[in-house]
Amino acid sequence: MRAQTAFLASWNEGGARDAIVDFVQATVAAEVPSEERLAVFDNDGTLWCEKPMPIQADFIVRRLFEMAEGNPELRTRQPWKAAYDRDHDWLGAVIDQHYAGDDTNLPTLATGILAAFKGVTVEDFEAKSDAFLRSAQHPTLGRPYLQCAYAPMIELLGYLTANRFSTYIASGGGRDFMRPISEDVYGIPRDRVIGSSTTFEYTSGGGGTIRHKAEADYLDDGPQKPIRIWSRTGRRPLLAFGNSNGDIPMLEFTEGRPTPSLSVLLLHDDAQREFAYLSGAEQALEAAKARGWTVVSIKRDWATVF
Repeated sequence: MRAQTAFLASWNEGGARDAIVDFVQATVAAEVPSEERLAVFDNDGTLWCEKPMPIQADFIVRRLFEMAEGNPELRTRQPWKAAYDRDHDWLGAVIDQHYAGDDTNLPTLATGILAAFKGVTVEDFEAKSDAFLRSAQHPTLGRPYLQCAYAPMIELLGYLTANRFSTYIASGGGRDFMRPISEDVYGIPRDRVIGSSTTFEYTSGGGGTIRHKAEADYLDDGPQKPIRIWSRTGRRPLLAFGNSNGDIPMLEFTEGRPTPSLSVLLLHDDAQREFAYLSGAEQALEAAKARGWTVVSIKRDWATVF
């Protein structure tokens, strides 16, 4: 049975990989119905790199910069000011504060994010995000963004699929931003992408048009993650994998099953090959220790990162 770990060639031998493989094999041996084999994954910092800022943040910052270039009045207002001044520290601090439980500046950032694509059709938005993801480069790693997905996680997704698990993304990132590349990068169909969303408006005529409104529908983070997973699937996950404080409710919800489950947390501790940081994950690490969740160390458990 261990021969199946050929699917996990980028993983080092050790307790973390053994915990995953043992759980999958136990699920198969117990003949758990395939419809119950639901595995959910956070995206930013779990499936692909999220530093020095989330990939979608770069996409949005570029749009805010364009808006500020065309309208000087915006250059004195956040978050356009930070985008125009290329003040990535301000933007990163808002995100870090959010994961630390402080959302003081989040509404300010959200105002800009929502305004950035107001009135854009869903098709145009998808074309813009798809083009960005397939062309833009990571600012420090020297590789295209689509090559910033973690090789061990892609292998894990394939391993689970081979064992009749249904894999889903459950991310705080934008659902419609991730959908264009989810199949190509992760092998996850676009209809299995759960993420944050704006509201839309529909206009009749000419086949009908759906456009983004400058209004949040929901932020798929924290307690919203299990709510959205249940809303989409009607099930508790059998396996959940995250990396931050915002993933705690999703990991808790998974361990609430009456049958065995697996909750996994990714620890970013490899400054040489990726990034090393605990900010935004302190509570999650405490919860992992207290609840016996599996912690995957990038430095220790991954033979390669990308």
